[in-house]
Amino acid sequence: MFTRVVALAGTLVLTLTACGGSDNSGTASTNPDDGTQLTMWVRSATDQFSQRLVDAYNQSHKNKVALTIIPNDNYLTKVGAAAGSRSLPDILASDVVYTPNYTKQGLFQDLTGDVKGLPYYSSIAKSHLDVASYQDKIYAVPHKLDSSVLFYNKNLFKQAGLDPEKPPKNFDEILAYARKITALGNGITGWDLAGSCGGCNVYTLFPYAWADGKEVLSADGKKVDINNDSFKAIFKLYKQTSDENLVDSSDKTQDGATWPANFLAGKVGMLALGSPIVGDLLKQTAFEWGVTPLMSPDGAKTATFTGGDVAGIAATSQHKAQAWDFLKWTLEESSQVEIIAKNGDLPGRTDLGGNKYTAADPRTKIIAEGLKNGHTPFALPFGDLFNNPNGPWLETVRAALYGPDINKALADGQAKIQAGLDAAG
Repeated sequence: MFTRVVALAGTLVLTLTACGGSDNSGTASTNPDDGTQLTMWVRSATDQFSQRLVDAYNQSHKNKVALTIIPNDNYLTKVGAAAGSRSLPDILASDVVYTPNYTKQGLFQDLTGDVKGLPYYSSIAKSHLDVASYQDKIYAVPHKLDSSVLFYNKNLFKQAGLDPEKPPKNFDEILAYARKITALGNGITGWDLAGSCGGCNVYTLFPYAWADGKEVLSADGKKVDINNDSFKAIFKLYKQTSDENLVDSSDKTQDGATWPANFLAGKVGMLALGSPIVGDLLKQTAFEWGVTPLMSPDGAKTATFTGGDVAGIAATSQHKAQAWDFLKWTLEESSQVEIIAKNGDLPGRTDLGGNKYTAADPRTKIIAEGLKNGHTPFALPFGDLFNNPNGPWLETVRAALYGPDINKALADGQAKIQAGLDAAG
């Protein structure tokens, strides 16, 4: 979710479509595991996750996948340039929020028959298949599934006189608990936020509004609704945590790159983030941690941002059979359970949510079960409007958090984001 969007990328992507898609010159082998050397690109947000899968595949197959990890901020530019020069890798991963643009521009090969032919097709994460589909065709499959939730430090709860088995149920309790934990001193804060990261504040703020019954973006991605009472309550809470110094002083410039660090170091009481940090939390032994769903301001309902990445076969690849062999292998039960779930990550198949690793830990079980209230927003210019550090969403966030008037910030932001949606057609 934290990728920086560059407008040039979309222009370069168009070049691929104009050139007619895949280069079919030469003869491609149909043997799915014949020792082909495959290439794959992923963004740095999934580096360790992707590396584990690639390493395991390479150890058990004749085919070999060479993984290239590209910094989040450079990913769209890199993909756009490669599309323009017809030099995309065989396998291309994409953040879910950008995938509709990629499919529309023809970056991926059609995988409809392959995907629907899988015996567990109906169990593959629908959220990811939906964003990877265009005009009734499927172009990619889930690569990494993640979900935004609220983590909390049970040790700090105890020290602050709070019940470690009772996480906050609503906004009033979040604020009250943050005050008590910050009062412990010694550099400890009760809350944490990323004041200079648009994607972070999509991933963690949208669910509060969804839980409160607000759509935020219409299903067709053409209308936005952030100038409402839900977002006013959200920013009121976040502004209070900032104004009362219940967050670290660096939060105002936090761009997402090191956002989880303070929580992982045991210095933060509560952090709204997502399942990708579970692996690191399971490895550390310094403190006990808990998790609870993100809630509406009054705590009546919960929701989550179902994020992550999909992976597809680039339109220019001449190794579809071999690339599909890798993608299919990542979806198989052994890979989903023994590589993905074992590390604390979420399986990309609903029929595997009760696996021995996810179900054995009540915390990962809560995260997995929360997906039933999951949302994945759609808008073709999503990156430019919401993730771009120079875009209108981050401008809105900063104005609401650090400016004098939340109402004006939301009204101005609503108008600017809607203008961007209108311009995209």
